[in-house]
Amino acid sequence: MTRGAFRPAASALALLAGAGAAAFAYGSLVERKAYTLREVSAPVLPAGAEPIRVLHLSDLHMAPWQHDKQEWIRSLARLKPDLIVETGDVLGHDRGLEGVRAAYAGFAGIPGVFVHGSNDYFGPQAKNPLKYFMGPSKKQGSTAARLDIASLTAFFRDLGWVDLDNRAAGLEVRGTHLEFFGVDDPHIRFDRVEAIPGALDELRENDPFSDDDTWPDQGPRTERQAVTIGVTHSPYRRVLDAFVTYGAAMIFAGHTHGGQVCVPGFGALVTNCDIPRAQVKGLSVWRHAFRSAYLHVSAGLGTSIYAPVRFACRPEATLVTLTAAP
Repeated sequence: MTRGAFRPAASALALLAGAGAAAFAYGSLVERKAYTLREVSAPVLPAGAEPIRVLHLSDLHMAPWQHDKQEWIRSLARLKPDLIVETGDVLGHDRGLEGVRAAYAGFAGIPGVFVHGSNDYFGPQAKNPLKYFMGPSKKQGSTAARLDIASLTAFFRDLGWVDLDNRAAGLEVRGTHLEFFGVDDPHIRFDRVEAIPGALDELRENDPFSDDDTWPDQGPRTERQAVTIGVTHSPYRRVLDAFVTYGAAMIFAGHTHGGQVCVPGFGALVTNCDIPRAQVKGLSVWRHAFRSAYLHVSAGLGTSIYAPVRFACRPEATLVTLTAAP
């Protein structure tokens, strides 16, 4: 083959390399910081119920120097949500809590619930990103630095938020009784799905509304039906199936980053768990055993400090309005 025959191939490779470099630069310098608020609604409340505006936050992967992210999240307090659902992977650095405190400073007094993700326990690690195409990532607890999850939990509780890691809890929001259950991160097998029925039984036994038809200090109840909500960091099928079995009408999750690097017109290449690609982010319906629940998976607001790029998948928070079912 003559030297001239190599020129088209070399030009094509150079063009491809240049396009890849441009895409990486855009994803790292521009889109990774193009924070976006999405709005969706899910009709899961009893007839006649007032709408409930839920701010779903997830996957901050916060480092202390990320002041632009902190400021943008803090600005969301202007929305005055009725409830905050935080689905984990908040920390992304051993000093990440400094940034989390700054970001969530305006949310004190707003009711909230939370679960943890694996990155709240273990610090980030440098790794080959191609491994994500070989299946869900694995946390190596023996080498990853342990993070101060106890202080993170204490901070959330100081905000007035309820820990749902393998727990259940009830909240009254805008006149509707919300019944929550959640699990610790299934991605590292910290979940105890089998504990949910017992936690729900205990919750219902202690429900102040279980034996009468009045709200404490609020007069007659217009509707006694509770709305059950499941919360998890990682949306693995086995967990989502269990949540539907245990009566969830709405499920919140994170973890996937929406694929983080997507192909326009095709979508996510990977999900980092076993959820179908079509449900890697946004609102959908999860069906199991002739039952179903609305599922909202957040694409999250951050990335690992070792993989600081997003493409065709902006960082996001979501305002999910729960409305009365038709």
